[in-house]
Amino acid sequence: MLAPLQQVIGAVERRQTLPILGNVLLKSSGGDLSLTATDLEIEMVAGVSANANEEFQTTIPARKLLDICKALPEGSEITFSIDDNRVSLTSARSRFALASLPARDFPGLDEIEEKQSFSISQNTFKELFDKTSFAMAQQDVRYYLNGILMELSPGKIKLVATDGHRLALSESEIDTGVDEDKQIIIPRKAVLELSRLLDSSDEKAKCILSQNHFRLETGKLVFTTKLIDGKFPDYQRVIPVDGNKVMEVERELLKQSMSRIAILSNEKYRGIRLSLSSGNLSIQANNPDQEEAEEELQVDYKEAEMEIGFNVTYLIDVLNVLNSEKVQIKLKDANSSAIISDSKDKSSLYVVMPMRL
Repeated sequence: MLAPLQQVIGAVERRQTLPILGNVLLKSSGGDLSLTATDLEIEMVAGVSANANEEFQTTIPARKLLDICKALPEGSEITFSIDDNRVSLTSARSRFALASLPARDFPGLDEIEEKQSFSISQNTFKELFDKTSFAMAQQDVRYYLNGILMELSPGKIKLVATDGHRLALSESEIDTGVDEDKQIIIPRKAVLELSRLLDSSDEKAKCILSQNHFRLETGKLVFTTKLIDGKFPDYQRVIPVDGNKVMEVERELLKQSMSRIAILSNEKYRGIRLSLSSGNLSIQANNPDQEEAEEELQVDYKEAEMEIGFNVTYLIDVLNVLNSEKVQIKLKDANSSAIISDSKDKSSLYVVMPMRL
């Protein structure tokens, strides 16, 4: 009971307008028990084998049920007995009576009409989300940025996220089954839930696209989300193509240096200055208290000297999701965005806008 409950609990809002949205729908049929949770934007259904003497459906408070299941001894069995407005749970010597609400009042998402479907291994899909989701906007008035763009083209899937200051892009070659490019925008909450639900196995997940919904099916879990109705900006225009100054550096060294220098950066703006000269990178920060920090690194750089400022948090976020030994940073001048990528694998790239310091 615990595993499927933990899968669907993410759809249950802590503060909801309708009391029934705080409940989970239990439905028994043919020896299976399905658990459904929704917030009217996303819906999750997970199944578990159960021994039921008759078919039933009811709704009970989701978080209370989760807390009870967590608190019971591992491996213990739960017996449910259902009355009109109460559900009794019995396990060994424990007994709980929970208030229930009628299943007929439980809201469901509209039926979805399949327009397109494809299969992708869970670990590939999870990696695509993990490499891009940090760059999504949060509560931006440009609502189409509060999510991730999924672009399907023949033989390729691409995920893109941007908050207007930085952009993350990651792609993978899979058989998408499409003849022409197709774009959908998956909302932020759904992205975070998908990252949590997908595991690191090679097991396939089936993805279904309809006019307004995206659905993912894995094993006994069905995840459905409404899509954001909007036009994602043309991300190709944001990616600079004329960066002619290339620096390569060990990723872990750069990340540790930046983390140290960031301690004395301005707490609000988080600005740091990068000064590049042949074979050398100097990272500097200062703050309104007249405190300053500086560190020098040996890097692979043979171009003209230059200085550029960045928000250090944005750079560290990128270095955290890249798992390569070395990173490559392409620059043009102090007013142009930088492109950061793995020095060998170009399936993911990151664009970070500069800061005036």
